[in-house]
Amino acid sequence: MDLLEELAEKFPDLVSPTQAPHQAVRNQISIALRGPDVRAIAEHFISAYGSRLVAVFAEDRVADESVFYNYYVFEQSGEPTYVILQAPIPADQPNFPSLAAGLPAVNWQEREIQDWFGLEATGHPNPRRVALHDNWPDVHPLRKSFPLREVLPPFEGERHVYRPTLGEGVFQIPVGPVHAGIIEPGHFNFAVAGEPILYLQLRMFYTHKGTEKLFEDMPIHRAVFLAESISGDSAFSHGTAFCQAIETASDIEVPLRARVMRTILLELERVCNHIGDIGAIATDVGFVVANAHASRLRELVVRLNEGLTGSRWLRGMVCVGGVRRTWSLAQRDLLRDTVNHVEREFDSLIALVQSSDSTRDRLEHTGILRPETAKVLGIVGVAGRASGVDLDVRRDHPYAAYDRYPFRVPVYQEGDVLHRMLVRVDEVRESFAILHAAANDLPEGPHCAPPEPVPPGRCALSAVEGWRGEILHWVRTAPGDRLERCKIKDPSVNNWAAIVEAVQGNIIADFPVINKSFNLSYSGTDR
Repeated sequence: MDLLEELAEKFPDLVSPTQAPHQAVRNQISIALRGPDVRAIAEHFISAYGSRLVAVFAEDRVADESVFYNYYVFEQSGEPTYVILQAPIPADQPNFPSLAAGLPAVNWQEREIQDWFGLEATGHPNPRRVALHDNWPDVHPLRKSFPLREVLPPFEGERHVYRPTLGEGVFQIPVGPVHAGIIEPGHFNFAVAGEPILYLQLRMFYTHKGTEKLFEDMPIHRAVFLAESISGDSAFSHGTAFCQAIETASDIEVPLRARVMRTILLELERVCNHIGDIGAIATDVGFVVANAHASRLRELVVRLNEGLTGSRWLRGMVCVGGVRRTWSLAQRDLLRDTVNHVEREFDSLIALVQSSDSTRDRLEHTGILRPETAKVLGIVGVAGRASGVDLDVRRDHPYAAYDRYPFRVPVYQEGDVLHRMLVRVDEVRESFAILHAAANDLPEGPHCAPPEPVPPGRCALSAVEGWRGEILHWVRTAPGDRLERCKIKDPSVNNWAAIVEAVQGNIIADFPVINKSFNLSYSGTDR
């Protein structure tokens, strides 16, 4: 109420002092604004409170209220409560003032709103399409008036035009969208003068899947599996984020045993992917023996995943209210034994990598993302922590059972490939400590809360620190245990801009290892 009164006094045209902010179970306050222009209040949050603008997204409420809404999610360092500003946009005036010129972190997010909802971000420095490619027809698929099963005609029209290369001896090198490896498509267009990279242009969303549209009117028990498919290597993190949002909206209390089990599985997902990335970084500079060692350790972890959940990628385990099944004594022994073995072998892997001077020479001072740039771009996760951005949802907004197990968040200032790898090394070691503590702390009791109907018209935000970084899910529930809206934000949406900055001044031969040191998700971006 103190915050509401302060904002109402400072911004009387935007904030009503008589409204009652809704505080959800998981430390969220929503404040309804009177208009779409949030520039002044956003500047106040950033300058007066040192807040970070976490996400911007929209919702279509035209049928019920004749407006769209933009939601602006803020967090303040050291404060576990998210503040969500709800800004109405009249349906007959579908535009809102852009924040992107002063806050580049929301560049793609505002352009997604333009593409998906047809709301113009006035004053945006680069208003071109991003989520829908240039030759898409003039449709806005997240409007309620757009039928879920609409079949679009064949796409025609102008393709994306890249910034031309200028100057003698300057050439374009296109990479993708189809790649040699078994990865999803993304286009990298380099401008080079000889070997050095002058600049890089990105184009994503080649496999836009309409995931947020698919959530609409979907039964919640089925929506859990859709959440797990957003980014395959982060299935448990996305599934947990979705389930937490439903649990918050429904006031469901997750049993302690389930929260500890979720913590263990989230950390196994982190360990598995970080070890894989350490090996992949090594192989991109020719150290294939280290990659072979890392691949063997990663295989041990995914086999443990299968032994604990039936899925090598931890799918089908999380559910609303907890987890789908508990563990036997034999599975708990398997967990302890495997973690102990992998931890010992991991130390030998890191010793092997650190023994190679040529590997360090290729990684150090390569692909530097400066801390001031990382902060301006809103970089999160491993990439952010290697460049001085001290953020971690596990610590800042505890969920599952993370409040029971103290751990250190590694932060470096150098921002190069080497330190992005060192963040992974440090995080794996912290994960081992969490896994040891949680495995010895697994309490008796139920593994899932009793099923209950989900109340309609409830909104809730959930955050999870996936192994790449901050994952957000925001939901509005509908009658009949269904969803009206589900917003997804994968950390890759923020972090692609970091690669554009990090490659400048490096040579083309270093791009694979720079790209791998970020290891962003095409699927999580395209969703």
